[in-house]
Amino acid sequence: MALALPGVFIRDARPEDAATIVRFNLELAWETERKRLDEDVIARGVEAALADPARLRYWIAEIDGQIAGQAAITREWSDWRNGWIWWFQSVYVDHAWRRLGVFKELHGRIRAIAAGEPDVVGLRLYVEEDNARAKKTYESLGMRHGGYAVYEELWIDPELKQAAAAPNE
Repeated sequence: MALALPGVFIRDARPEDAATIVRFNLELAWETERKRLDEDVIARGVEAALADPARLRYWIAEIDGQIAGQAAITREWSDWRNGWIWWFQSVYVDHAWRRLGVFKELHGRIRAIAAGEPDVVGLRLYVEEDNARAKKTYESLGMRHGGYAVYEELWIDPELKQAAAAPNE
């Protein structure tokens, strides 16, 4: 695959990247969902991921020694397909490097690694419904709408988690 952006280097994230990853994740949450997240929680989550890439594996796009973007992968076992699906997560490109092919390079490297694994059967990501620019980018890379809507129940508040653990009445 030819480089869309000369000089881009894709690598696994390292512990010294943590502060930038935290900052990117805070900016991502604000830009895409107008959510202000707890920086300390994100920092602990990023540190846990960097210490255990099986939990969440980050890749960094670096240009001239500067971090230009990031993407992470979580894994989901598909019994229907007898293989792993890699989910893109925490995709972010710094403002200075947007629309230049940084995510294209991240996607291409991660796609090639995934395709080289015998038990990986595909890639997925979720995107905010109103994020037309991101959808266009993903479609240009060969991805398509998977036909699913994502539902969730999050237990970020300890009281919600405690209520969820109580038996249904």
